[in-house]
Amino acid sequence: VQIARAQEEFPPPHGRGRIVVLSSGMSGPEHYTTVAREIAQLGYDVVLFDGNTMEGTHGAGVKTAIMQARQMPHAIPGKVALVGFSLGGGMSLYYGTQWPDLVSGAVLWYPANSFIHDIPGFVGRLKVPVIVFVGARDHYRHDCCTANGDRVLAEASTAAGLTFRLITYPDASHDFVKGGDNYNHADYADAFRRTAECLKEYLGN
Repeated sequence: VQIARAQEEFPPPHGRGRIVVLSSGMSGPEHYTTVAREIAQLGYDVVLFDGNTMEGTHGAGVKTAIMQARQMPHAIPGKVALVGFSLGGGMSLYYGTQWPDLVSGAVLWYPANSFIHDIPGFVGRLKVPVIVFVGARDHYRHDCCTANGDRVLAEASTAAGLTFRLITYPDASHDFVKGGDNYNHADYADAFRRTAECLKEYLGN
């Protein structure tokens, strides 16, 4: 069974770039083509995947996506950075951050977190730096992706000496990305700027 299949590759303007594996939320990859293009414009080879195909695979879907992305024609070999949204963000947060040999860091927008019950176990497996952007008003789908959930993970990770930065936007709701149902211009602009800074830190572009 093919778990994950690259939906589209967004190469950088100069032809080849370090790899960004972008995982969509439940709304599907089409919902995230705008942000994928904007990240590619920063100089990265962005490979877009459907986060729905990663759910229930115990990390295999995330790993498959990373391996596929590394084979893309415009990819520069090396570790990848993960950028994930909602469901795909939760899969990247929980599984992708365990593989420091493959992943240099993760940038997660309103990631699913309600399924993470074993906080010490999560912290014990966290091996790469993480930054999370979340809206304080996010109560999407039975509170799957709340700021409080992220805060618990961030505090436990930080207490263990790990890099887990949490940026909370007081007025934002779920899906505040460009093209999203709750697009918030100011918060998107700020989160995108921070995304660019982190990708530069992770991938050295």
